[in-house]
Amino acid sequence: MRPIESLQTLERMCHISALSGHEEDMITFMKGEMARYLPECRVDRLGNVIGCKPGADPEGPRVMLFAHADELGFMVRKIEPDGFIRITRVGGIPEKSLPAQRLILRGSRGDVWGVIGPKSHHLTPAEEKFKVVEIKDLFVDVGAHSKAEAEAMGLFPGTPVTYHGFFREMPGGQVAGKALDNRVGCFVLLQVLRLLAEKEIPATVYYVATVQEEFNIRGAQTAAFAINPDLAIGIDGAVSCDTPDLKPESDIHFGGGPVIGHYTFHGRGTLNGLIPNPKLRQYITDVAARLTMPVQHSVFLGGLVDTSYVAVVREGIPSVDMAFPMRYSHSPIEVASLPDIEQLIVLLATAVEGIAAGLDLSRG
Repeated sequence: MRPIESLQTLERMCHISALSGHEEDMITFMKGEMARYLPECRVDRLGNVIGCKPGADPEGPRVMLFAHADELGFMVRKIEPDGFIRITRVGGIPEKSLPAQRLILRGSRGDVWGVIGPKSHHLTPAEEKFKVVEIKDLFVDVGAHSKAEAEAMGLFPGTPVTYHGFFREMPGGQVAGKALDNRVGCFVLLQVLRLLAEKEIPATVYYVATVQEEFNIRGAQTAAFAINPDLAIGIDGAVSCDTPDLKPESDIHFGGGPVIGHYTFHGRGTLNGLIPNPKLRQYITDVAARLTMPVQHSVFLGGLVDTSYVAVVREGIPSVDMAFPMRYSHSPIEVASLPDIEQLIVLLATAVEGIAAGLDLSRG
């Protein structure tokens, strides 16, 4: 079977709005996709979609393979008397990229299209032309002429807001889209499930689409507590540093293969990160070597993902981050490399298929 049969699933996901805490459409989508292959699929109280494929060995390990289904975005905080909308951030939004961006406001009466209004260039003073406007000073134009008109559209403080959906294949085997972080991760999860669905493998595998990763990493913790896996593998994006502005930062690049995380540390606010279980990390590295597949190794300061918290659930869960290289992280349009995504699917499917009772992940 090919690692990717079609990009239609990924394209559909890039047009879904699923702000952290408001992931209903992605929950429905992921549950429907998982149910095509799994005898058991449920949604927990927080919104995590959890599918289970029982292993052939009753004594085999329990594996949690997961990717977050939510996306960063905004929330309406105030409606001005003249109908313009003030918003605040949900997640690590880069304010420098916001003016003139198209948004979807998920009102109680349906989706509302809006645009973040930039100050007219002709009337922008010279001293303002090269400054980043803070989000507190930005506003969204939804076509309302008054607060009452905006409210009649179903808008209110607390309305979830996301970037406008987008997806496009690019030359050179690349794809561009809204929220590739982490729609690609969910896509990889589904493709691994498809490849392994008809195979009898030793391990019992839990395929999990988590919620609220972009909001301080909530869903993965409750899912891991409920599943209590013997090991966990998280799927997310890794910052690709092959663009002119980032080349000094690291060697992660398009075409270099899947990324294995060695170290992440947020370093600001949430002081958390992950140093993976060394034996689990080495196991995946060895699988890649047997496949003669190139892999990249990431040491990243300035971010963290679900796995950082999963690793410390209960008595501790041996965990590792796996990623696809991605450009322009957290911006309205992100870009990823299809060959790297395909290799990540193959690597994860092969690694999960080979996990058995004899896999030693002990320390000391």
